[in-house]
Amino acid sequence: MPKQIPEETKQRAIRLVLDHLDEYPNLTTACETVSKRLGFGAESLRRWVRQAQIDAGERQGASTSESERVRRLERENRELREANAILRDAAVFFAGELDPRRR
Repeated sequence: MPKQIPEETKQRAIRLVLDHLDEYPNLTTACETVSKRLGFGAESLRRWVRQAQIDAGERQGASTSESERVRRLERENRELREANAILRDAAVFFAGELDPRRR
């Protein structure tokens, strides 16, 4: 299971990369350098920085709030589909129980 990194540490790492991005040839190199010093994965840091850039409007993509909204709606949709399936099965069951031909 991946280790949980505190949000404060993530934000500090993101700030470090963004503040010193011009000192490196690209984002990947900056993330590798900072992540080694802080002791977590370079790819994780790169994803966090890219998401921070999207949230700030500097890069195109789905913002954190949009992604959370989509996840919430997908979960609600799944729950509603399950409830509909249960109701459909119950209707079939009770229709069979009330059928006068079965008596």
